[in-house]
Amino acid sequence: MRIGVDFDNTLVSYDSVFHQVALERELIPADLPPTKIAVRDYLRGSGHEDLWTEMQGYVYGARMGDVMPFPGAIDFLAWVRTQGFYVAIVSHKTRHPFLGDTYDLHEAARGWVTKWLVKRRQPLVRQSDAFFELTKPKKLARIAALKLDWFIDDLPEILLAEEFPAHTSRVLFNPDGLQSIDDRLLGCRCWAHIQQCIEGVWATRR
Repeated sequence: MRIGVDFDNTLVSYDSVFHQVALERELIPADLPPTKIAVRDYLRGSGHEDLWTEMQGYVYGARMGDVMPFPGAIDFLAWVRTQGFYVAIVSHKTRHPFLGDTYDLHEAARGWVTKWLVKRRQPLVRQSDAFFELTKPKKLARIAALKLDWFIDDLPEILLAEEFPAHTSRVLFNPDGLQSIDDRLLGCRCWAHIQQCIEGVWATRR
């Protein structure tokens, strides 16, 4: 079994850090819901699109050490490892922020993988299997080249892209239930559900 996983907003949950940074900078009211989307919508709605763009670079760079994995993500990857399945991270992000300081966002992401994706001192994803592409087309090309059985992403636009490989099962990570579900997608709100679905398919192939 070959499994691919997106990085931002799939393995990595930015909600609490974006909220904390916005509070530190006194950009939002204290009672704003502690989610990335709430912070984004508030800043955009108040005419601060540039602040939002700069904040993304700051969080994805300088504050990656404060970012947590989604609940269940580590357990899922540990299960994948015990099964002997191949797993890769395939993401897309610019090398440097559009605004603000020139953090190396790829290096920050790789540092997060080294820090968090570990179980009993063993890496759950090898650095050589963590791919941070610069564009969405390159991400889709990488997914196809890896010949994955499953790919997990929070973006329907990736999973439903014309270039997405037909043989790869498409799992939409949808923790808030905000995304509409296309018939071609398997929508899952938590990592335990994703594991359950893959386990069920794997059991029928043994």
